[in-house]
Parts: sequence; C-alpha cells; structure tokens
Amino acid sequence: MRLFVSFFALLFFASFITIGQRERVELAPNPYADFVDRKLAKFEPQGEGVLVFVGQEMEAIGGLEAPYNDGYLDHFRKPAGFTMYTNFSPGDESFGYTLKGLDGVFTTDNWGDENSNMSKQIADPDFGNMALAIGLWFTNHEEEVATGELDHLIEKLGDWFKSLGNRPVFLRIGYEFDGHAWNNYDRENYLIAYKRIKDKLDEMGVENVAYVWQSTGWVSDLHQLWAWYPGDEYVDWCGASFFNRWKEIQMYEFARQRGKPVFLAEASPTVSDYNAKFTGDTKPMDLKKPADADEAWMRWFMPFFREIERNRDVVKAINYINCNWKSHPMWVENPTFKRVDARLQINIMIKEKWNQLMDDPLFIHSSEDLYRRLWRR
Repeated sequence: MRLFVSFFALLFFASFITIGQRERVELAPNPYADFVDRKLAKFEPQGEGVLVFVGQEMEAIGGLEAPYNDGYLDHFRKPAGFTMYTNFSPGDESFGYTLKGLDGVFTTDNWGDENSNMSKQIADPDFGNMALAIGLWFTNHEEEVATGELDHLIEKLGDWFKSLGNRPVFLRIGYEFDGHAWNNYDRENYLIAYKRIKDKLDEMGVENVAYVWQSTGWVSDLHQLWAWYPGDEYVDWCGASFFNRWKEIQMYEFARQRGKPVFLAEASPTVSDYNAKFTGDTKPMDLKKPADADEAWMRWFMPFFREIERNRDVVKAINYINCNWKSHPMWVENPTFKRVDARLQINIMIKEKWNQLMDDPLFIHSSEDLYRRLWRR
C-alpha cells in the first residue's frame, strides 16, 4: 500500500508542475516482484518492462508523408509497437464502405474510422524496429470462420505474417469478445473460430505471432471469462480495454490464475458523465480545451497509470489510442467516443506529462535490439 501511495503522490504532484518545466516522475518498485513465478509468454519482455504501443489508424499514428505526418510518431519517442485493425467479415457494410476481408492490410481502406494500410506502414523505414498489434474482428462471421469457409483469408494473412520476417505480431483474435452489445459473438462458434485461426497459422509455420485474448475489461466476471476462454495452449497474452470504468477489471486476476501477461490493448480518455446517465454518454474529453484536458488528466490518465502500477506483476503492454474520435464517422453517434479528441500532441500540458512518464525506464520503446529482446535470442 505504501508503494501505491508513493506513486499516486508523484502523479498528483506532476499534474501541477509549471508548463515548460521538466520534473522527473519515478515509478515505485514493483510490489509483486516475488509474487508470481511463471514462464514468460511469447514476446513478453523480461524483467519489469511494459511495451508501449500506439494506435489505431494512419492519421493517429503518423510517421508517414502528408497527410499522415501529424500523429504520435511525429511528436513523441517512437514506441515499441503500433496497433491497427482488420477483419474476416467480407460483404458487410460499414459506414458506406463494403468490407472485402483483410481490409487495411494490403490496401488503403476506410470503414468509417480513417484510413488504414498496414503494408504502407511496414514498408516505411520510420516503422522499423516496431512490433505490430492487430485487432481482428469477424462479427457476424464467426460460424463461417469456425467451419473453414474463410480459411482462404486465414491463409492469406498467414502468408503476410511470414513475409514480415522477425517482426513480432500480437494478434487479438475477436477482440472484446464479451462486447455483446456491439460484437454479439456466438460463444460456441467464437471459441471454435479462435482455435481454428491459431491452428491454421501454426500449420503454416507462422512463428512471429503471439495470440491475445482480449475482453472489454468491464463486462465479464471471472466465471464469465472462464466460459469464453479458448485454453492455455491457445492464449499467449490476456487482454483488456481501459476506457470509462464501470467496475474493476477482472482480467488481471484471471491472468494471474493462468500465468499469463496482460496487454491493455485499447486505452483512451473517457470519463462517465453521471448527468447523462440515461443516455450513457461520457463527458467531453477534447484535449485541445484546457478544462477538458485537466479533467482528463485527473480522472483518466492518472487512474490509468495507477492501474499499471497496481498490476505491475501482469501488465506488460499498453496501447494508447491517439485519435480524434469525434471526427470519424464511426464514432460521431457513439455515446462513449462522440465527444472525445484524444490526440496527446494537441495539448502542451498533456504532452509534457506524457513525455515525463514515458521517460521512466519501466516503459519499453522502439530500439535497435527490440526484436532480439522480445524473441530472447
């Protein structure tokens, strides 16, 4: 408890430093250092390290030629990885766009959440020495995946993974499986589909993929998580989202029980608006606005870093979604994201504090030896 209070005090102090000053924020020693003795998962960093990822589309990440040159990579230290999305949902309509399956992998596609093209990013030298995390959805198509009807998409994706050489890939199969209100997965077919994807990629000899099983973080209790669990041999990492928090995240305890690390695979500042309880809207979090930024720091960023601190034994990767949610068609009517602009670079105070925390040795960024460290060769 004393270690936790110490870390909170440092974060609290950091929130009031004068803009332009650079105050060092130290993280407390890990209170769980000797708590769990388990084998490291695939691509899990050794020691007390937390991989930093950023997502979730080309504009948010940046690092390319205009118009993709005002994102995270253009303003901050290059992270250990970046997060993108694709699907096994051919024929579905998404905000005026018809999905083909594997959209955003080989071509520039926009299904309502800005442009995505992983191959374009991978081909750019600025994306060297970075891992890739992929959110793979197959909403409405889990039975087709389960029965093998979409094996051609699995095989095409597997061939692409093999072409990436030793670049580590974190594949989040059917992420937020318990987001029943929006994904609506059938549990039986979801589990068969998840296992089929991994089995097929294994048969193809794909070696550079770690498999992430990700919940919403707030829907399921331990009993419900067990019901959706594909099994230890199919899961390298457990995952969870970190948005507005309805209750404690149960995935930490589940991961401890299974000896797995946790990837906080989706995180962006949203805070429940209790004055809008009948609509479920979150509060405005436009980081351009000083009042919104102050509230975001106190009520989302600080709790986020406290969450990492309190669960240092299992949290080994985080992904910050650095996008202007409210400008994307997919989110303009969404109660959680319709009033959120989460770009760190648009607020001097937020940018400064984020940089201070990211400078702590706990957080792992891109480096020339990153792949070697993750492969542990």
